[in-house]
Amino acid sequence: MADLASTDTNDVPSPCVDICTLDDARVYCVGCGRHIDEIRTWRRMTADDKRAVWARLRQDAAEAG
Repeated sequence: MADLASTDTNDVPSPCVDICTLDDARVYCVGCGRHIDEIRTWRRMTADDKRAVWARLRQDAAEAG
């Protein structure tokens, strides 16, 4: 995985894995785990905001086991 701490806004990679399907409640993507608002605003987010999304995704994965 990329070192996200040293990347600028354009270099923070998207977590998209090309499995773009929303959950039944239409709240998050079952492929990448981002919430719909995070997907919608990704291109306008700051690098820090993108890193925060990545941190949440890692935490969610750790909690899921």
